[in-house]
Amino acid sequence: MIIVTGGAGFIGSNLIRALNDRGENNILLVDHLVNGRKMHNIADLNIADYLDKTDFIQQIESPAFWQGVRAVFHQGACSATTEWDGQYVMSNNYDFSKRILQQCVANEIAFIYASSASVYGSGEHGFSVDRRCEHPINMYAYSKFQFDQYVRRLLPEATSPIVGLRYFNVYGPREQHKGAMSSTAFHFNRQIIDHKKARLFEGCDGMADGEQKRDFVYVGDVVDVNLWFLDHPAQRGIFNVGTGKAETFNAVANAVIDWHKAGVIEYIPFPEHLKGAYQSYTQADISRLKEAGYKKDFLTVKEGVARYMDWLAACGEK
Repeated sequence: MIIVTGGAGFIGSNLIRALNDRGENNILLVDHLVNGRKMHNIADLNIADYLDKTDFIQQIESPAFWQGVRAVFHQGACSATTEWDGQYVMSNNYDFSKRILQQCVANEIAFIYASSASVYGSGEHGFSVDRRCEHPINMYAYSKFQFDQYVRRLLPEATSPIVGLRYFNVYGPREQHKGAMSSTAFHFNRQIIDHKKARLFEGCDGMADGEQKRDFVYVGDVVDVNLWFLDHPAQRGIFNVGTGKAETFNAVANAVIDWHKAGVIEYIPFPEHLKGAYQSYTQADISRLKEAGYKKDFLTVKEGVARYMDWLAACGEK
């Protein structure tokens, strides 16, 4: 059996879809469906069982629970970067993750988990998997950073596969439940449909309007990296997952406009509350991923957005 926590979420549901495509249906999906609309992410998936996160936590201390489990993809977390209840975030993202990892290590089970590029903070020291580059600036980022630190201490002694993946700006199918936290590609698509205008922030940090850059990575590529590590259990450690190339918000908006063959860009004032707390530039250093042996190319923004728009159109989002 394979366990996917956060399995009804954005990346988790895409991961289960890919496992199904491999013929893998013996999957335990763990989530917390307070937002019942997430069921749309999993209605087309095949799983063996579902457990609420609360029930999962109550069972993971039992050795019998882990019999027959060969891998855990730990995607579940409080992902809101605006959540400042530190006790809540650390309980969900740090303590919960430690408990699962400890059981995986004790039972020799592969543990592949979602870290985050947010650990790099403003990015002023770069985006390499190096302690000198890491300076989280919100509670979500700190919880991910601290768990990475825990993993680093555990890795030399553990013998089971342990992999942390620092996701950069992921976009693509099955993210609609995230609301305001959905990707810019998702929001630009809705704006073009509703108003024929994609709304971008004016320039900040010395950059021209819409020229802030991020490492936008298509969710299908993120899933491929997860599955590659499942297939290569000798590879262990923490890795960046991005394209390795920063592209502008203008590029994302123009990719959406090109697909629709309609629409224009409108620049809006940069929000005061984001000044000094906004990443104007991210670009993953993926050298460690390549050194591990991962060879597949990542989609560009133009390629990935077109694929995403095709999916949204097939779902009636046009």
